[in-house]
Amino acid sequence: MATSRKPTSRTRKKPAAARSGWTLRRVLRLVRRGVIAIAAAFLFLVLLFAVVPPVMTPYMIAESWRQGGVERDWVPLEDMAPAMARAVVAAEDANFCLHWGFDMRAIRAALDEGAGRGASTLSQQVVKNVFLWQGRSWPRKALEAVMTPVVELVWTKRRIVEVYLNVAETGKGAFGAEAAAQRYFGRSAADLSAAQAALIAAALPDPKGRNPARPTGFLRARARAIAEGAATIRADGRSTCFED
Repeated sequence: MATSRKPTSRTRKKPAAARSGWTLRRVLRLVRRGVIAIAAAFLFLVLLFAVVPPVMTPYMIAESWRQGGVERDWVPLEDMAPAMARAVVAAEDANFCLHWGFDMRAIRAALDEGAGRGASTLSQQVVKNVFLWQGRSWPRKALEAVMTPVVELVWTKRRIVEVYLNVAETGKGAFGAEAAAQRYFGRSAADLSAAQAALIAAALPDPKGRNPARPTGFLRARARAIAEGAATIRADGRSTCFED
């Protein structure tokens, strides 16, 4: 006679991840939602900052906390001496009006010459200063590469220069051309001479270590080269995209 199999009381145990609710599919879903939320926030800020000045940047906040405050006054580009914009572009990105966010010629030159040469455009520096963090790291560079074309697409070239001149670090606890003009020369950015603008631009790679008001021989030579470069980009039309 056939006997029926007795029901067993043992049950198959679910994996620990399934019991806790953290499956791979759920994790990937949450990651995807997080990426979409971050991308949406970035696009919102890009659109907002196209017309509204950034109140503070991540680096400004960090420096303000570390130093107990920062000097910074937003000044529209039309209220700055034209020489200031030309000097910064000549110093940081002479082909600014000719590229879409990346200077491929400068990138190739940097690859040929090694790590000692930088190739960041003004647009890339604005993205770093406004949306990201300082320092060199591959994650930051990857984000910068993705975000720069978006800023170039939404903002005008003139807006990129205007934002840069208001958020760039120009001294210990100082940000923007207006703060630099007041600190080093006791005047507004509107009243800067071409030589003074070139000195401020020459100090940008090391704003905490270089003083435009008491320039070294190197800084004077660098400022003269920048002033000449500013005159050149004005003469050959490479400043038309950000000038009235």
